[in-house]
Amino acid sequence: MADPTSKGPALRYTPYVPATTDMKEFTLKALLIGLIMSVVLGAANAYLGLKAGMTIAATYPAAVIGMALLRVMKGTILEENFARTVGSIGESVAAGAIFTIPAFYIAGIWPEFATTGHYLESTAIMIAGGVLGIMFVALLRRVMVEDVELPFPESVAAGEIHKAGRTGGTGAKFLFSAMGVGALIQALGQLKFFATSWEKFVHFSKATINLRGSGEAAAQGGILLSSPGVSPAYIGVGYIIGPKLASLNFSGGLLAWGLFVPIIMYFLGPSMIPESGVMDEKTWIANAINIWKFIVRPIAIGGMLVGAGFTLFRMRKSLATGIKRSIGDVKKAAAGEHTTNRIEQDINFKWIMVGIGIAAIATFFIYNYFAQDVVAALVATIVMIVAGFFFAAVSGYLVGIIGSSNNPISGLTLSTLLVAALLMVALGMTGTTGVAAVLGVAAVVCVSAAVAGEMLQDLKVGHILGGTPWKMQVGDLFGVGLAGLVMFLPLVVLHQGDINTGGTGFGGKNLPAPQASLMALLSQGIVKGEMAWPLIIVGMLMGFGFILMQVRSPMLVSVGMYLPLETTFAIFIGGLIKGIVERFNVKRQHNDAQKARVENTGVLLAAGLIAGEALIGLVFAALAFGEIPLFAIFAEPSFITSLVIFVIIAFILIQVPLKNAGKADEPAPPTAVI
Repeated sequence: MADPTSKGPALRYTPYVPATTDMKEFTLKALLIGLIMSVVLGAANAYLGLKAGMTIAATYPAAVIGMALLRVMKGTILEENFARTVGSIGESVAAGAIFTIPAFYIAGIWPEFATTGHYLESTAIMIAGGVLGIMFVALLRRVMVEDVELPFPESVAAGEIHKAGRTGGTGAKFLFSAMGVGALIQALGQLKFFATSWEKFVHFSKATINLRGSGEAAAQGGILLSSPGVSPAYIGVGYIIGPKLASLNFSGGLLAWGLFVPIIMYFLGPSMIPESGVMDEKTWIANAINIWKFIVRPIAIGGMLVGAGFTLFRMRKSLATGIKRSIGDVKKAAAGEHTTNRIEQDINFKWIMVGIGIAAIATFFIYNYFAQDVVAALVATIVMIVAGFFFAAVSGYLVGIIGSSNNPISGLTLSTLLVAALLMVALGMTGTTGVAAVLGVAAVVCVSAAVAGEMLQDLKVGHILGGTPWKMQVGDLFGVGLAGLVMFLPLVVLHQGDINTGGTGFGGKNLPAPQASLMALLSQGIVKGEMAWPLIIVGMLMGFGFILMQVRSPMLVSVGMYLPLETTFAIFIGGLIKGIVERFNVKRQHNDAQKARVENTGVLLAAGLIAGEALIGLVFAALAFGEIPLFAIFAEPSFITSLVIFVIIAFILIQVPLKNAGKADEPAPPTAVI
């Protein structure tokens, strides 16, 4: 069989299913399975992204689940490919949504989140952005998926998994078993069988410091100690990203809670003590959290801003190449509209133009609704179309190089937001309407770029397997439509459920939504002049310091400062577990084939833990949303039991993958990439 990316004089490549084969592909059962996965995986990623600021690519879990279900129904490999394509698109809609839509609430544009009007606005943003992303990709597909310089690592892995499924194992048992474990642990935590976290404030002894030229002053404070959160999802995330990235993320938490908060409390301590001279531990903890929330987090946002810019700078050559190519790709796509070869057929070029036009008109009305200014809405629409097309090309190009899991969507969106904010100011748009218009532009572009990257990744899988592009594109239109219609609901459930249980919703401790908070702060700061510039500048200087120290990912460190310590600590634990597995691989002298099997099994287990906690977390959030009371197994659950939970999760993630390493002489399976 020829290399799927090789080019010849007639047929450019030989797919797994030949172009002349008339195999079932776009069927009702495949579509329904894909739509269900789109909603479920999208909701799970919304949960994870709002809490941890990260999402996982849904292509691989969707491939495994789709294969498991369609195998029972005697489905074909092209039906599996189609179901995976539709199923994974919900994750990209969710990513675009959680990075921007909560910003409307955090910025104060929406005093209440859960209203019919906000549902309609959010749905319009998600569907318009999703349709634009698919239409742009339909223009770019032919050139990008056939480019031998783009390896598409996750696409190749997913394609090989589909092929492996034809010969036997799919790994579904590991995924579904881990989902059950993650769901059970989350349910027991919600029912207070064990303590989900532990924290204690340790006081510094009261000291007197000499202030040169100002006499002496008393200083008092302390440090807030916290355990890792008992979260299968966070541990799963840490396992997937590995020990190095998990350590970088945790280092941000250590900087926030081990340096900035204690040193600020040391000097502010005397001013926090009431006249009675007595403060209980809860008050000290509350003060520490307030310092982190109102002083340290703005510093972290400055670091995130520099980190996002540095990420784009490091990819400047790829970005420039993607933009340059995108202009020529339109002409090539238009020239190939009459292709009769099944595996080369995209949506008809005329319908693509109609789709872009309709989405652009819808977007204009969305912006006019937010801005209440026709000229500003028209300018914003033009900016969105131009930026959306270029970023769709760039997003697809980056996915082709590094995969969708590492695609810097938030950085691309941030660039659009800054341009849009400056334009709104130049047009005289100020106040709430200006901020709303800026966030509207960023939201549509964010969804469009996220959908474009995921869609191109799936089209590459179809290119390898022999899928029909236009069927996959139409299937994703269904997926985007359904995800856009329902994705607001899990956001409402999570937000209102957190409020009903004593939290503050989006932007709070339980749902920090770091990307959306950054979007809200920047749009307010530029348009309304409400940015805490001194703290932001301090954070930016800190970010430049990270760059000078050659920190691998300044953005990840800054996100670690922004997230609660129990979150970054749990992610770090997951990374340590992955490090232990890697050490065992070396100690047992596993060859590449055995390491690949260990990697595949571990990633499936970690993805299952994430999905299991996320889905059952949504169930309990729905119960809180409906104000349905829950019983507590223990009034004051012990954290000792929590330690046992950590041991169980670690045992599963270490023992099961190593046990399935296989024999040294077995052929190597495809490496799973999420």
